[in-house]
Amino acid sequence: MIKLAVNLSMIFTEVPLIERFALAQAQGFKHVEIQFPYELSIEQIQSQLTMHDLTLCLINVPAGDLMQGGNGLAGVPGMELEFHRGLEQAIQYATALNVPSVNILAGKQPLDSDLLPCLNTLSSNLKLACHMLSDHHLQPVFEMINSTDMPRFLVQNIAQAQEMLEAVQHPALKMQYDCYHMAMMGEDVLEALKENIHDIGHIQFADCPGRHEPDSAQIHFAEIFQWLNQSAYSGYIAAEYRPQAHSSHSFAWKDKYFAKHPQS
Repeated sequence: MIKLAVNLSMIFTEVPLIERFALAQAQGFKHVEIQFPYELSIEQIQSQLTMHDLTLCLINVPAGDLMQGGNGLAGVPGMELEFHRGLEQAIQYATALNVPSVNILAGKQPLDSDLLPCLNTLSSNLKLACHMLSDHHLQPVFEMINSTDMPRFLVQNIAQAQEMLEAVQHPALKMQYDCYHMAMMGEDVLEALKENIHDIGHIQFADCPGRHEPDSAQIHFAEIFQWLNQSAYSGYIAAEYRPQAHSSHSFAWKDKYFAKHPQS
């Protein structure tokens, strides 16, 4: 059964974050994800989730300066303490809010650092994250981000993600698969999903190029959603796109692809 979610960090941005929960409910969503929820208190988020009968299915570990153009934390040598502190904060939020999955952003290779020490740092931090998150029954995932939008990101494609899974060697760790990022990297989105679905713990989607809603560009979402609905995948499928116009006008895909399929 499809577990469809909407990303409150990229959609409904016409209003402050605390007002987006109501808009998600109004569009018929039962699940939401937030990249970095830390601008709101746990109590504020819990109140909104309860009021609007929503579950929060994914948050990110704090990533330092990554979203402001910096290198981030998880794969940056010398930033291990800051990553550990961010991980503890993510666990505090996830456990209090019953969030099943926590995403770790690898970060970027600093211009003055060699690649191997960065990958070793990332591997060590992912091992730590797996240990700490698993202790709280939380699913650790890590994301591939395309090299055009974020040059020097440490995990850019499926092959690199597979190598990192092999390096970490922890059964709890899964990929977070974003259809947009993989299309930007030239991957066949559907074939990559089919080949790697057992290593995928969370799926996000936006069309490519443009990163707008489905059917605004070139990805064949009809085939992707049909296959996912028939597959054994049991995780969440989350809309994470930048609406072309007003957010409320960007959901034609929801009725088109999901109205006939039951959603939990």
